[in-house]
Amino acid sequence: MPRNMDWEIPSEFQPKPEDFEFDLDRALGAVLGLQATVPQDAFTAGTLGTERAGSGVLIRKDGLVLTIGYLITEAESIWLTSSVGGAVPATVMGYDQETGFGLVQALGRLNVPPLEIGTSQRVGAGDRGVVAAEGGRRHAVAATVVARQEFAGYWEYLLDRAIFTAPAHPFWGGAALIGGDGRLIGIGSLHVQHANGGRELRRDVNMVVPIELLPPILDDMLTYGRPNRPARPWLGLYAAEVEDAIVVAGLADKGPASRAGLRPGDRILAVRDDPVASLAGLWRKVWAGGPAGSEVQLQVVRDDETLTVRILSADRTRFLRTPKLH
Repeated sequence: MPRNMDWEIPSEFQPKPEDFEFDLDRALGAVLGLQATVPQDAFTAGTLGTERAGSGVLIRKDGLVLTIGYLITEAESIWLTSSVGGAVPATVMGYDQETGFGLVQALGRLNVPPLEIGTSQRVGAGDRGVVAAEGGRRHAVAATVVARQEFAGYWEYLLDRAIFTAPAHPFWGGAALIGGDGRLIGIGSLHVQHANGGRELRRDVNMVVPIELLPPILDDMLTYGRPNRPARPWLGLYAAEVEDAIVVAGLADKGPASRAGLRPGDRILAVRDDPVASLAGLWRKVWAGGPAGSEVQLQVVRDDETLTVRILSADRTRFLRTPKLH
């Protein structure tokens, strides 16, 4: 069940083999197409959809594929396609809520070489690379790292040193960021706008999860389906920075924050008695209060009244459908 690939990156943005000291086409061959089907009653169906498509990267000869986790969360079927043609089924191996990485195992022969995992610790602004979806050079962008910096997501997500690349790839989900040495240094997660030196200089970029976060959790993910550590407290709220305030933008249906009486539009002042000034600060203070199951106290302003909302946090994965055994 290959996806429709009737698109092409403009030639002026495509990578050229002569600009790199590695076999570009061989490296791009490891980038696979990924399609996932999720049940209608899945917890994430309303926000992420039931038909999800993106990319994944073959990282081992045995068919292990690294992707971005939101593509495969609660998936009941997964298919992988490669540049040499054909499609093979796959199964979910693991998903890490903290990094966003997902792993799937191909259940058939892919006939393409894997891409070696590199290191991203020293990757910085100005470094060149390739952001690639399945389909070779036609579906790849010659990109430059424009920043390494903190990224806070509205869905209770935070990376200390995300990678931002430009020009932005239009099909970023699960795309490979290949470094100048031909090795994998990140997995595409988002299309965002990045400000460099002022709001007037905002530009479209891709946010990439750095590969340095994978080795410490890889064995656990393959063994347990997730890192073997206490789960972070999850509130089930979507928050945004609005005019120097942290505002509740939405709530997960039947999530902890919704059950506790938090409402969209509430302005979050503090966690316990500790004021919050940024989205990243909010998440760090919530997580510092203990593992999933801990009570989180938020001070909020609602209709000019200051309230304390006590939320019994949860493990986010307990709200998700359990993947089929592999």
